[in-house]
Amino acid sequence: MSAIPPPEHLSPDPPLLKNYALQYKTELLENILPFWVQHSPDIEHGGYFTCLDKNGSVYDTDKFVWLQGRQVWCFSYLYNQVEARPAWLELALHGARFLEQYGRDQNGDWYFSLTRDGRPLVQPYNIFSDCFATMAFAALNRAHPDERYKEIALRTFQRIQERKANWKGAYNKAYPGTRALKNFSLPMILCNLALELEPLLGKEKVDAFIPELVYEVMDVFYQPSLGLILENVYENGSFCDSFEGRIINPGHAIEAMWFIMDLGKRMGDQALIERAKNIMLETLEQGWDPVHEGIFYFLDAKGAPPLQLEWDQKLWWVHVETLVALAKGYALTRDERCAAWFGRVHDYTWNHYRDQAGGEWFGYLNRQGEVLLQLKGGKWKGCFHIPRALYQVWKTLEAL
Repeated sequence: MSAIPPPEHLSPDPPLLKNYALQYKTELLENILPFWVQHSPDIEHGGYFTCLDKNGSVYDTDKFVWLQGRQVWCFSYLYNQVEARPAWLELALHGARFLEQYGRDQNGDWYFSLTRDGRPLVQPYNIFSDCFATMAFAALNRAHPDERYKEIALRTFQRIQERKANWKGAYNKAYPGTRALKNFSLPMILCNLALELEPLLGKEKVDAFIPELVYEVMDVFYQPSLGLILENVYENGSFCDSFEGRIINPGHAIEAMWFIMDLGKRMGDQALIERAKNIMLETLEQGWDPVHEGIFYFLDAKGAPPLQLEWDQKLWWVHVETLVALAKGYALTRDERCAAWFGRVHDYTWNHYRDQAGGEWFGYLNRQGEVLLQLKGGKWKGCFHIPRALYQVWKTLEAL
């Protein structure tokens, strides 16, 4: 797909950017968070409902452990970073109690899903439940220090380290030795998780941990010949010319680049920040739909038909993570392309996902930008990407 030149209609003008900051702050505090505070707590059994329809009614009571962890993290983080509101802390503790009691198997690995009352439904095949449980209890320990929370976070992180080479373990469907691939998702998430855990691990351990993650993201999964980050590569980092090997997920790559920019800022590495910003912009240009606007969900690196039938859908998390990356890219480099693209992505996102009547945002659009599913939460969408993105954009632009 040919690259789309960025628009020129948005000038990187500080007063204008400050107006954006206020808009994102207001949306977070007055629309998004109240929706989840009102509709998600399960008062009877603990934890959160995430399957919420257009008006916030519960349409399914299964509890997905990674979304439970994400919501504990969200309210703990905002309690730590925005305001020490007792209601936010109590909501985080409400979810943590449920996770602590029901979330893990005998090995300390976190299930994928549970029944409403906490009985296991799906085995711990997905290490991302563990990643978000780690984030949750690390953030909660900052908000409400407790040795139990600290131990859960550190023990889970240790299990992630032990499992990361083959994190699906017995649940891996691939036949061993034929086409051994490694996936981008885990090193990407660990880039963010490393910073989340610094208060527990200490600066020295995180410093030692970061170079390997940066190398994996920027020198293994990033393919210079394509100018893009792949979702899967051979274990030696080489390109695999197959459906799986050609998958591009623009949202994943763009989200990872703001993680890398944060790491570059922490390390004082401006060259790394610039490189991440440039990869982010190149990914956005390749992933932008030139006909209907918005960012494609999946693409094929060679332009072949993608494996995923939903490849041309437009998803909420892809767009809000892109707004974070563009805001940080502009703040850290003053590249006017970031400001110009921010205006374009902002307009698309706020005009298509935000529900003007029922609160919160829709998550799934078709290629034309029409709402596909009348839901505000489900198996994959919970209280995480939108509040985190609103906070990150608010604080990034406010600092300008």
